[in-house]
Amino acid sequence: MSDLARLRRVLAGRPPARFPFDALAPQQLPQGGLQSAAVLVPIFEHDGVAHVLLTRRRADLRRHAGQVSFPGGRVDAGEEPLQAALREAHEEVGLDPERVEVLGRLDDTLVLVTGFRLTPWVGAVPYPYPYRPHPDEVDSILYVPIPALSRPGVHRTVERVSLGLRYDVHFYELPAVTIWGATARVLHQLLEVWGT
Repeated sequence: MSDLARLRRVLAGRPPARFPFDALAPQQLPQGGLQSAAVLVPIFEHDGVAHVLLTRRRADLRRHAGQVSFPGGRVDAGEEPLQAALREAHEEVGLDPERVEVLGRLDDTLVLVTGFRLTPWVGAVPYPYPYRPHPDEVDSILYVPIPALSRPGVHRTVERVSLGLRYDVHFYELPAVTIWGATARVLHQLLEVWGT
Protein backbone atom coordinates (compact mmCIF):
# COMPACT_ATOMS: atom_id res chain seq x y z
CA MET A 1 0.00 0.00 0.00
CA SER A 2 1.37 3.43 -0.92
CA ASP A 3 1.95 6.13 1.69
CA LEU A 4 -0.93 8.19 0.30
CA ALA A 5 -3.31 5.23 0.34
CA ARG A 6 -2.39 4.60 3.99
CA LEU A 7 -2.92 8.26 4.86
CA ARG A 8 -6.30 8.25 3.10
CA ARG A 9 -7.38 5.22 5.13
CA VAL A 10 -6.16 6.68 8.44
CA LEU A 11 -7.90 10.03 7.91
CA ALA A 12 -11.14 8.33 6.84
CA GLY A 13 -11.17 6.34 10.08
CA ARG A 14 -10.55 9.21 12.50
CA PRO A 15 -12.94 12.04 13.26
CA PRO A 16 -11.04 15.30 13.81
CA ALA A 17 -10.90 16.45 17.43
CA ARG A 18 -12.55 19.74 18.27
CA PHE A 19 -10.49 22.31 20.15
CA PRO A 20 -12.54 23.52 23.17
CA PHE A 21 -12.71 27.11 21.89
CA ASP A 22 -15.84 27.77 23.96
CA ALA A 23 -13.89 26.96 27.14
CA LEU A 24 -11.51 29.88 26.61
CA ALA A 25 -12.00 32.82 28.95
CA PRO A 26 -12.51 36.24 27.34
CA GLN A 27 -9.05 37.38 28.50
CA GLN A 28 -7.53 34.39 26.67
CA LEU A 29 -8.94 35.51 23.35
CA PRO A 30 -7.41 38.13 21.06
CA GLN A 31 -9.21 41.47 20.94
CA GLY A 32 -12.15 41.03 18.60
CA GLY A 33 -12.35 37.25 19.14
CA LEU A 34 -11.29 34.45 16.84
CA GLN A 35 -11.52 34.51 13.06
CA SER A 36 -11.93 31.37 10.96
CA ALA A 37 -9.13 30.33 8.63
CA ALA A 38 -8.33 27.19 6.67
CA VAL A 39 -5.28 25.69 4.99
CA LEU A 40 -4.68 22.96 2.45
CA VAL A 41 -1.96 20.45 3.35
CA PRO A 42 -0.95 19.37 -0.18
CA ILE A 43 0.65 15.92 -0.39
CA PHE A 44 2.10 14.21 -3.47
CA GLU A 45 4.37 11.29 -4.29
CA HIS A 46 7.49 11.72 -6.40
CA ASP A 47 9.80 8.78 -7.16
CA GLY A 48 7.92 6.75 -4.57
CA VAL A 49 8.50 9.30 -1.78
CA ALA A 50 5.71 11.35 -0.20
CA HIS A 51 6.25 15.13 -0.19
CA VAL A 52 4.40 18.10 1.26
CA LEU A 53 4.06 21.37 -0.64
CA LEU A 54 4.69 24.52 1.39
CA THR A 55 5.08 28.19 0.58
CA ARG A 56 7.56 30.75 1.81
CA ARG A 57 5.71 34.02 2.28
CA ARG A 58 7.12 37.29 1.06
CA ALA A 59 9.33 39.11 3.58
CA ASP A 60 7.43 42.39 3.21
CA LEU A 61 3.96 41.13 4.16
CA ARG A 62 2.14 42.57 7.18
CA ARG A 63 1.29 39.14 8.67
CA HIS A 64 3.54 36.07 8.86
CA ALA A 65 6.23 37.78 6.77
CA GLY A 66 8.89 35.39 5.49
CA GLN A 67 7.36 32.38 7.23
CA VAL A 68 6.89 28.95 5.76
CA SER A 69 3.22 28.03 5.57
CA PHE A 70 0.57 25.96 3.87
CA PRO A 71 -1.57 27.58 1.20
CA GLY A 72 -4.52 29.06 3.05
CA GLY A 73 -6.10 32.04 4.71
CA ARG A 74 -9.23 33.60 6.10
CA VAL A 75 -12.64 31.95 5.54
CA ASP A 76 -14.86 34.47 3.77
CA ALA A 77 -18.49 35.10 4.75
CA GLY A 78 -20.74 32.33 3.45
CA GLU A 79 -17.77 30.07 2.71
CA GLU A 80 -16.98 26.67 4.20
CA PRO A 81 -13.42 26.03 5.47
CA LEU A 82 -12.72 23.48 2.72
CA GLN A 83 -13.83 25.96 0.05
CA ALA A 84 -11.54 28.58 1.56
CA ALA A 85 -8.55 26.20 1.64
CA LEU A 86 -9.03 25.25 -2.02
CA ARG A 87 -9.63 28.87 -3.09
CA GLU A 88 -6.50 30.05 -1.31
CA ALA A 89 -4.40 27.22 -2.80
CA HIS A 90 -5.59 28.28 -6.24
CA GLU A 91 -4.74 31.92 -5.55
CA GLU A 92 -1.38 31.30 -3.88
CA VAL A 93 0.15 28.50 -5.98
CA GLY A 94 -2.11 28.17 -9.03
CA LEU A 95 -3.56 24.79 -8.02
CA ASP A 96 -6.83 23.94 -9.78
CA PRO A 97 -9.31 22.84 -7.04
CA GLU A 98 -10.56 20.12 -9.39
CA ARG A 99 -7.10 18.50 -9.26
CA VAL A 100 -7.20 18.05 -5.46
CA GLU A 101 -8.33 14.74 -3.98
CA VAL A 102 -9.44 15.64 -0.47
CA LEU A 103 -8.17 12.92 1.88
CA GLY A 104 -9.64 14.30 5.10
CA ARG A 105 -9.02 16.89 7.75
CA LEU A 106 -6.89 17.29 10.80
CA ASP A 107 -7.86 18.84 14.13
CA ASP A 108 -8.73 22.51 14.37
CA THR A 109 -5.97 24.48 16.01
CA LEU A 110 -5.71 27.85 17.71
CA VAL A 111 -3.32 30.44 16.31
CA LEU A 112 -2.97 32.71 19.31
CA VAL A 113 -0.70 35.39 17.89
CA THR A 114 -3.05 36.38 15.06
CA GLY A 115 -6.32 35.13 16.57
CA PHE A 116 -7.32 32.46 14.09
CA ARG A 117 -9.22 29.21 14.49
CA LEU A 118 -7.45 27.17 11.82
CA THR A 119 -8.94 24.16 10.02
CA PRO A 120 -6.38 22.05 8.07
CA TRP A 121 -7.54 19.92 5.12
CA VAL A 122 -5.23 17.27 3.66
CA GLY A 123 -5.31 16.77 -0.09
CA ALA A 124 -3.47 14.63 -2.63
CA VAL A 125 -2.25 16.95 -5.38
CA PRO A 126 -0.65 16.36 -8.79
CA TYR A 127 3.09 16.33 -9.43
CA PRO A 128 4.60 17.37 -11.73
CA TYR A 129 2.27 20.35 -12.14
CA PRO A 130 2.76 23.98 -13.22
CA TYR A 131 2.59 25.43 -9.71
CA ARG A 132 3.29 29.16 -9.68
CA PRO A 133 3.73 31.42 -6.64
CA HIS A 134 1.41 34.42 -6.46
CA PRO A 135 3.80 37.38 -6.79
CA ASP A 136 1.98 39.52 -4.20
CA GLU A 137 2.04 36.89 -1.45
CA VAL A 138 4.42 34.00 -2.07
CA ASP A 139 8.18 34.25 -2.44
CA SER A 140 8.73 30.59 -3.33
CA ILE A 141 7.17 27.12 -3.31
CA LEU A 142 8.90 24.38 -1.32
CA TYR A 143 8.62 20.62 -1.88
CA VAL A 144 9.66 18.88 1.33
CA PRO A 145 10.11 15.08 1.47
CA ILE A 146 8.12 13.66 4.38
CA PRO A 147 11.04 11.40 5.49
CA ALA A 148 13.21 14.51 5.96
CA LEU A 149 10.82 15.72 8.68
CA SER A 150 11.18 12.48 10.64
CA ARG A 151 14.98 12.44 10.85
CA PRO A 152 16.51 12.61 14.34
CA GLY A 153 17.19 16.15 15.50
CA VAL A 154 14.94 17.85 12.93
CA HIS A 155 11.95 18.36 15.26
CA ARG A 156 11.99 20.17 18.60
CA THR A 157 9.52 22.04 20.82
CA VAL A 158 9.77 25.09 23.04
CA GLU A 159 7.18 25.75 25.75
CA ARG A 160 5.55 29.19 25.68
CA VAL A 161 2.78 30.99 27.58
CA SER A 162 0.44 33.41 25.83
CA LEU A 163 -2.87 34.89 27.03
CA GLY A 164 -2.69 32.60 30.05
CA LEU A 165 -2.36 29.42 27.97
CA ARG A 166 0.69 27.17 28.13
CA TYR A 167 1.52 25.47 24.83
CA ASP A 168 4.36 23.95 22.80
CA VAL A 169 5.79 25.75 19.79
CA HIS A 170 7.01 23.19 17.25
CA PHE A 171 10.05 23.64 15.03
CA TYR A 172 11.28 21.57 12.08
CA GLU A 173 14.81 22.65 11.25
CA LEU A 174 15.91 21.48 7.81
CA PRO A 175 19.16 22.47 6.08
CA ALA A 176 17.58 25.19 3.94
CA VAL A 177 14.49 26.16 5.93
CA THR A 178 12.96 26.34 9.41
CA ILE A 179 9.26 25.54 9.75
CA TRP A 180 7.63 26.67 12.98
CA GLY A 181 4.42 27.89 14.59
CA ALA A 182 0.99 26.74 13.40
CA THR A 183 2.44 25.19 10.24
CA ALA A 184 4.84 23.04 12.27
CA ARG A 185 2.03 22.12 14.68
CA VAL A 186 -0.14 20.93 11.79
CA LEU A 187 2.83 19.03 10.29
CA HIS A 188 3.47 17.37 13.66
CA GLN A 189 -0.12 16.20 13.87
CA LEU A 190 -0.02 14.97 10.27
CA LEU A 191 3.11 12.89 10.95
CA GLU A 192 1.63 11.46 14.16
CA VAL A 193 -1.64 10.50 12.45
CA TRP A 194 0.21 9.11 9.42
CA GLY A 195 2.60 7.13 11.61
CA THR A 196 5.73 8.30 9.77
